[in-house]
Amino acid sequence: MILTIDGKTIPAQEGETILDVAKKAQIPIPTLCYKPWAEAQGGCRLCSVEITRQNWDGWKKVVTSCNHPAQDGLIVYTNTERIVKLRKTLLDLLLARCPHTPEIQKMAKEYGISKTSFIERKEPDDCILCGLCVKACEAIGANAISTIQRGIEKRIDTPYSQPNEACIGCASCAEVCPTHHIKYQESEGIRHIWKRDFPMVKCSQCGRTIITQAQKEHLIQKTHLSASYFDKCEICHKKETAEQFYKLQNMNHL
Repeated sequence: MILTIDGKTIPAQEGETILDVAKKAQIPIPTLCYKPWAEAQGGCRLCSVEITRQNWDGWKKVVTSCNHPAQDGLIVYTNTERIVKLRKTLLDLLLARCPHTPEIQKMAKEYGISKTSFIERKEPDDCILCGLCVKACEAIGANAISTIQRGIEKRIDTPYSQPNEACIGCASCAEVCPTHHIKYQESEGIRHIWKRDFPMVKCSQCGRTIITQAQKEHLIQKTHLSASYFDKCEICHKKETAEQFYKLQNMNHL
């Protein structure tokens, strides 16, 4: 499979996206809500590019490169006047929604925007409503948060903005958030997130905090692994495995 990006002929593999191929060829395409390990949904649209084909008679279509499949014969333009104008408009709107968000400010500045031309939100925060946090919560099987309200009131929250028993305090939502909007605190073996306190499980060997007790119980149910498996951190698990391999190797040399 061969496609052309900004005049460069680049081979692609089945299942790759335009963004995947561009990254391999070191062709820069801006992204904000893209995570390589998560299903791409083109939420922020900053990775938009123009595509065409030889038989399209010059007609071009705008697509999000993060979730558009690489196809044989596809011709891609990543930095046309149309695309630059689109990205500027998107960043201008994001800056109105999140005027104090460092990630937005940095990207907007790269496109020559220091202040939004729209009316700033009265009570701005760092959420760009990309939905990555909701997807992460769904993937882990908790479904504790979702998009609520509409229009300018739209936001990510728990049902009725109340503590949700479905939340397991895993903080996956916070880890995937591209603007660090979702916050949590840990102190004295307790994690506080989404208006709830979660006792943490400590590694039985090194004492590091690993996961919340609620997450441990959730994973035992989902994975059918023994409870003792979650009593050690990843580092100690790896150390134990290395020691076992070392002992086996020495036994084979006897």
